[in-house]
Amino acid sequence: MSAPSRLGRYPVRRRIGSGAFATVWLAYDEHLDSPVAIKVLADNWSGDLHIRQRFVEEGRFLRKVESPHVVTVYDAGELPDERPYLVMAYADQGTLADRLELAALEPSQALTVLTQVGRGLTALHDRGVLHRDVKPANVLFRTVESARGAQVVAMVGDLGLGKAMDMSSRLTMVGGTPTYVAPEQAQGEGLDGRADQFSLAALGYYLLAGRQPFDHTTLAAAEDPAPPPPMGIGNPEAEAVVLKALSKDREDRFDDVEAFTSALVEALGGHVEEAPLVWVPADPELTEAVARPTDTDPMRDTADPVSPRRRRRLPWLVAGIAVLAGGFGIGWAAEQSSTTERTVEDETGRIEVTVPESWATQVDPEQWVPPLDGQTEQPALATGSRPGWNSVDDPAPGVFVGLLQSEKLPARVPQHFACESNGQPIEDLQDGDLSRTVFFEGCPGTDVIVERVVQLTSNRLLWIQVASDDERTASRVLESVKTYGY
Repeated sequence: MSAPSRLGRYPVRRRIGSGAFATVWLAYDEHLDSPVAIKVLADNWSGDLHIRQRFVEEGRFLRKVESPHVVTVYDAGELPDERPYLVMAYADQGTLADRLELAALEPSQALTVLTQVGRGLTALHDRGVLHRDVKPANVLFRTVESARGAQVVAMVGDLGLGKAMDMSSRLTMVGGTPTYVAPEQAQGEGLDGRADQFSLAALGYYLLAGRQPFDHTTLAAAEDPAPPPPMGIGNPEAEAVVLKALSKDREDRFDDVEAFTSALVEALGGHVEEAPLVWVPADPELTEAVARPTDTDPMRDTADPVSPRRRRRLPWLVAGIAVLAGGFGIGWAAEQSSTTERTVEDETGRIEVTVPESWATQVDPEQWVPPLDGQTEQPALATGSRPGWNSVDDPAPGVFVGLLQSEKLPARVPQHFACESNGQPIEDLQDGDLSRTVFFEGCPGTDVIVERVVQLTSNRLLWIQVASDDERTASRVLESVKTYGY
């Protein structure tokens, strides 16, 4: 699909995604020197006055609110074919749905997200606006620069079902996502902020328990929900808070969203962490000014309709961070010189790697559970130059090799932001298998970090991380990796 060269005064970079009613494009605001997201009504709906009104109302609802946790609308307009568009803040860190593709959040991370989303909903409610469709795909993450550095902020977006509360107090169009919708909303009753509270609590149940509270597939099923099963999170106080907010009768819920999130914070220890560090680096080719595209030479949209660049890169990027936090991190201390080598293998006999003798001081041949939802134990091998080599605080040279389930080679390998530079991805065949390799240089401690992923089978990837003081040793270790039975 060809991308338009411009939308209004904004040059277009690529398509972010599309849905039934609209397409969202990544564009650039040359006046403000900033990337923006532009949501355009789908052409097949341009003649439907009701859908058009809902689209325009979304921009008006969002524009009413001043909150870092609600997607900001900067501008609006119409294309020559009279389709309306909204110019909004660009969520460069993707959605909560993207983030949950890789692993469940830690309780502290879940609390941060729920608190920030709650603040966004409260800001909407304070201005008399209901969201009516709180779910992972409508929680967006954006990088915000501060004195503490770049951090990620959660925002609520997509108010396609949003309604002013005075309108929702009367019979209105039934809508929402069955898994998250409040019973009174599914029944078409007049609504208040407690409907969004129910949806946020359903999201909280999912984030904390790792499963949905309901398995509704239709709005009719959501009209009279059975009590959700126990959460099994080992915290009766927090579970009671979530279940109270999920009460079928709105009168049994908290008075408002802020009361719900405050009670949840208290039940989970009384402290909310600051926003997490960014996990997706900015892409200068897409988020900075470049030569303007022309009508005779339009920029081509190289993305799939649902933005595989974000969807594929994000899991691997965060998976790499999760692995580091889990103790499989690469090392950054001085490597001891060695003239001898040793070949080590994992406990299943499926993985083998040859390393300098000094790298075999601590060998961990046990299987690992990749930090991706639904994964089971897979063969893995970690070996390093001393005990604790794979810690985050005091690392040393070593290598990690692991298998994980995936039908696609990731578009990007895990990133290392502390390194001074990273090379261009090297796409090659390793014994006939497609691979992607990146060398990072000027890294703290050791100089070289290498990341490689190999499409070992139709549904299995091989992931290799190597850290070394010199590229030659790193390359020798990298090339020595062997697998058996795949």
